Amino acid sequence: MTLRVLGIDPGLTRCGVGIVDVELNRRATLVEVTVIRTPGDMPLEQRLLAVGTGIEELLDRLAPHVVSLERVFAQQNLSTVMGTAQVSGVALHAAARRGLSVGLHTPSEVKAAITGYGSADKRQVATMVARVLGLSELPKPADAADALAIAICHAWSSGPVPMPSAAASGRTPAQDAWRAAERAAAKPVAKRRLAP
Repeated sequence: MTLRVLGIDPGLTRCGVGIVDVELNRRATLVEVTVIRTPGDMPLEQRLLAVGTGIEELLDRLAPHVVSLERVFAQQNLSTVMGTAQVSGVALHAAARRGLSVGLHTPSEVKAAITGYGSADKRQVATMVARVLGLSELPKPADAADALAIAICHAWSSGPVPMPSAAASGRTPAQDAWRAAERAAAKPVAKRRLAP
């Protein structure tokens, strides 16, 4: 069974979005990757609308099981933090409207999951993303590679994916089968008692 994760590297000028399918054995396959761009001279509300519309189109067309975002963290540039937080809110809203659970991951957590090193640089992350997905070229720009890394990190580290009941969410049979496989894999092996 396959888990489809939509990863988002939130940004107001460039918002990276990467979608991957990950099997139970952790093998990941690229579904789609893009960067939603907005010009700096566009009014803020229109920029947020454009990013939100792009994310919603991908959610509806590609039907991920879960969404994963880079967690907003303090930076020196306040305007960058504000834009990132605003885009994160738009993405969280779009996921919640569709009943999707959302995972938040810090940049160092994502780097460690992908490269094994929490302080890896952007090229190292892109190189490992390309290797994991079997790509012949590095995903570009960095926002695209980061979005794919966020999606892979979530799939590899999240454990069972919390989902509402099938009747309430309209899950597909594949999603139900994925959840059943996760539950079976998580059950502890029964210990056999030996007779004295």
